[in-house]
Amino acid sequence: MSSGALSRAEIRERAAALGEWFHNIDLDGVPTAPNHFLNDYPNVKWRRFEHAIPADLHGQTVLDVGCNGGFYSIEMRRRGAERVLGLDVDERYLQQARFAAEVTGQDIEFRLMSVYDVAELGERFDIVLFMGVLYHLRHPLLALDLIHDHVAKDLLIFQSMQRGTSSIAPVRADYDFFEQDHFEDPGYPKLHFIEHEYAGDWTNWWAPNVACSAAMLRSAGFDILEHPEEEVFICRRGERPKAAGAVYPARPRRSA
Repeated sequence: MSSGALSRAEIRERAAALGEWFHNIDLDGVPTAPNHFLNDYPNVKWRRFEHAIPADLHGQTVLDVGCNGGFYSIEMRRRGAERVLGLDVDERYLQQARFAAEVTGQDIEFRLMSVYDVAELGERFDIVLFMGVLYHLRHPLLALDLIHDHVAKDLLIFQSMQRGTSSIAPVRADYDFFEQDHFEDPGYPKLHFIEHEYAGDWTNWWAPNVACSAAMLRSAGFDILEHPEEEVFICRRGERPKAAGAVYPARPRRSA
């Protein structure tokens, strides 16, 4: 449903004034990023996993962490979500998201907030979207722990840029200190650190392989229900396998 208040020329002018868009969103026939290097992104990715999210979200609340231009927030409202809250640390992206919601006629709230501050929300959401954020974070596992402990009620929809093999090696629960060969297996969970830049973006800090994405989700307390797309995991909030989260726990001193 369009707001009907703006002509296509006005939409095009206002969208351009908001700067370069990373989300290509169809605003009443006006694409916001028609020359995206990933083509019609994120719609091309969304079409590969949208079937894994309930088609009817009436009565559900949704938190979109790292909402960017608002593509996924808008899709959740289109499915009938009762409330959608989008968070981002970039005010320009939030301005884009508010404009996109206005043109598409979707009632969505957007706030300037970091994933590290989600505890301040003081509420849990039926669905948490965490799409394309993890690899931009200096402290990615902390972010997953905070989402689990403070805002996730049921489903987590997760996506991250990944690099390395798509194979997943079997991993034992424990290894002797002198065993090292398993670390060389391409399918062992690996999180590649990017010291400088990747793809011209200094905020690309990490690139997990598939096994690492899955392992981090499980470690944070999320049960993986589906892996419908190579970078996407549909998860349900469960119990964290270890009591402590990302903060190193205090340990009693060993007796001398």
